[in-house]
Amino acid sequence: MAATIGTETTVSDLSNKAQEVTGKAKEKLGSLTGDEELKGEGQADQAESKVRQAAEDLKGAAHDVADRVKGVLKRDN
Repeated sequence: MAATIGTETTVSDLSNKAQEVTGKAKEKLGSLTGDEELKGEGQADQAESKVRQAAEDLKGAAHDVADRVKGVLKRDN
């Protein structure tokens, strides 16, 4: 599980956001300079960031469900 910095922000969240921002910068710079490879790298960075964030969201949801199941099982015993 990722380390928590604030109430909801994790190191993983910050890393994903940094990758997204870097990707946007690469894409913009590639567009401005006509460097299609750099533009593509930027788009790939952004896509990877979104996939990683979705995976983190799913992991968090799975933990929430597991905690709820544990709570129900404790009540029933």
